[in-house]
Amino acid sequence: MRTYTAAIVQMNSTPDLSENLKQAEVLVKKAVDERARLVVLPECFAYLGPEKEMLAQAEEIAAEGERFLKENARKHEIYLCGGVYTLPENFTRMRNRRVYNTAMLCGPNGDILKKYEKMHLFDVDIPDGVSYRESDYVRGGDGPILFSDEELGKIGMSVCYDVRFPELYRQLSTRGAEVFVIPSAFTAFTGKDHWEVLVRARAIENLSYVIAPTQVGTHFGKRQSYGHGMIVDPWGAVIAAAGVSPGVSVAEINPDGIATARTRIPALTNRKLKN
Repeated sequence: MRTYTAAIVQMNSTPDLSENLKQAEVLVKKAVDERARLVVLPECFAYLGPEKEMLAQAEEIAAEGERFLKENARKHEIYLCGGVYTLPENFTRMRNRRVYNTAMLCGPNGDILKKYEKMHLFDVDIPDGVSYRESDYVRGGDGPILFSDEELGKIGMSVCYDVRFPELYRQLSTRGAEVFVIPSAFTAFTGKDHWEVLVRARAIENLSYVIAPTQVGTHFGKRQSYGHGMIVDPWGAVIAAAGVSPGVSVAEINPDGIATARTRIPALTNRKLKN
C-alpha cells in the first residue's frame, strides 16, 4: 500500500438519470483536479427515484451506471468506485424482478476490479413517516468482498445500511482490510443521530480508514438524505467532511497512519473471539 489521496463525492441524485450523470461527471473532474487517486461516489449516484420507476428502467440505469464508472476511470486514469444497480443474469425472465444494490470499483484502465452486492437490505419504518422495503426490489448479496492491490492496499467493500453490522467489517478486517468504502444514501432522520457515530466506530474498532460518501438533500417526494459524507482515519478522527451540499472532499490515505494506530492500541491482535 502506498500513500494516496482519496475523494468522497457528495451528490443530490434524483429520478433524472441524465442529470445525475452530468452532476457526477463534474464532481469527479473536481476530485481529479484535487489529485485524488481513489474517488468514491455515493449509493444510487446514477438514479435515486421511486422503486417502480427504477425497475421499469433498470436495464438502462444499470448499463449507464456501469458505463459511467468504466469511462471516467479510464478517462482520468483513476480508481473510481460508486453505488450502482446491477442485474442478475435472469433479470429479464423474472416474474418479480429485483436488482442488486452494488458497490462497483473500476481501475485506471476502465476494467471492473470488484463488485460487492449489498448484503443487508433496508427494510425499516422510519418514525418520520417514510417506510423503506428495499427487499421488494433488491436482492441481497452473498458475502464480504475484499479488493487488494499494491497501490491502494486492502479495501473492504460495503454499502450504506451495512454500516450498522460491525460483524461484516470485522470479517473484512480479519482478512486484512486496511480501508473501508461505504457508498451511502443515509436517511435524514437517522443520520442526524447515527451516521457519524457509526462511521467513526467502524474506523476505531478496526483501526482502519473509512471512506464514506453519501447523498444529500431531497430526492423525490419525502425521500431525504442526511449528507455529511466523511473520511475517517484509523484513530477515529474525521479528516474530510462534506457538510450539507453536493461537492467533493479529499484526504490522504497513509499506511503509516494505520501502523501507528495499530501500534498504539493493538486491539486486533488482542481479540479473543475470532469467529
